[in-house]
Amino acid sequence: MQDFIEINFGPQHPSTHGVLRLKAKLDGEIVKEIEPVIGYLHRNAEKLCEMTFYADNLVYFDRMDYVASMLMESGYLEAAEKILNIVPPERVLWIRVIMNELSRIASHLVWAGAFGLDLGMLTPFFYCFAERDKVLEVFTEICGSRQETNYMSIGGVYQDITPGIVDHIEAFLESFPKRLEEIYKIFVGNDVFISRNKGIGVMSREVAIDYGVTGPMLRASGVNYDVRKAEPYLVYDKLNFEVPVSYKGDNLARFLVRFEEMRQSVHILKQAIRKIPDGPFFNPKAKKSMMIRLRGDGEYYARTESSKGEFGVYIVADGGVKPYRVHVRSPTFKNLSVVQELAKDQMIADMVAILGSVDLVFGEVDR
Repeated sequence: MQDFIEINFGPQHPSTHGVLRLKAKLDGEIVKEIEPVIGYLHRNAEKLCEMTFYADNLVYFDRMDYVASMLMESGYLEAAEKILNIVPPERVLWIRVIMNELSRIASHLVWAGAFGLDLGMLTPFFYCFAERDKVLEVFTEICGSRQETNYMSIGGVYQDITPGIVDHIEAFLESFPKRLEEIYKIFVGNDVFISRNKGIGVMSREVAIDYGVTGPMLRASGVNYDVRKAEPYLVYDKLNFEVPVSYKGDNLARFLVRFEEMRQSVHILKQAIRKIPDGPFFNPKAKKSMMIRLRGDGEYYARTESSKGEFGVYIVADGGVKPYRVHVRSPTFKNLSVVQELAKDQMIADMVAILGSVDLVFGEVDR
């Protein structure tokens, strides 16, 4: 019987992207078995949502995927508004799309910067965070917060999108594509980056489907599935955009898909800014009902496309002012589970690159 070396990565290791522990069995420098261990961050957010009024639960969703909080809020509201029978005004739907796509760009920039850092590339980290900061400035202007935004609410958004904010977004959309291509060239022009990702961490279409992988990871394995197209919500069916797909299934494919997603988000934003209609930014019924607390009945599951994949929110209501049950389908949890397949028989140095390509945020995994 062959003896393996057993080592721990994390939960303090910087390249585990948060409080993740990896139990690895090694044959020299080759990974033979790896087991992700989670639970170090667990905050019981789902149970807290069952003890809190519907409109107040947004703060817990903000802190799930905390680098894409607008996307988290939007996912919760897709379920909560159906349960409460609240229909947001048309203008609100367009505002949410704009905030969602800005949030998607900000999230992918965090991932790209950290991914480069994992592989010893310091320069793109600064470039990515400089561009992300421009998005956060828009968020600060519209809601007063950079990261945990708490901007959306049942029936609307807390502040209208003003002409000044529109100008700010348009200025970003004017400058960002050029900067994005500069960042892209820093990565793909680096022979070390290419060699450490091309053909590494290959995930087949079948393995991705078996593990319930979604988002850029799934699309990088040749599956053309995006909730915005498959089951449109908000006003995505009124927008023209492409779903990036690669058939290589490796680290490099996941990198290329995410960068193309940012280009497509810019395309969506330019359309949404032009098409946003006039009107109220809050449903009067919802605003008035906040004081007497909204009541819901029934059950509903909503799926949205977060920056990590399919984000699902399931709510059961019993007619009270608080949800009876709240459960979240975490795309990152599913994506993390497949790491044991991707890392098997790879070099331990490549395991760091594979983990970086997954895009992990543990506020969403350890809800």
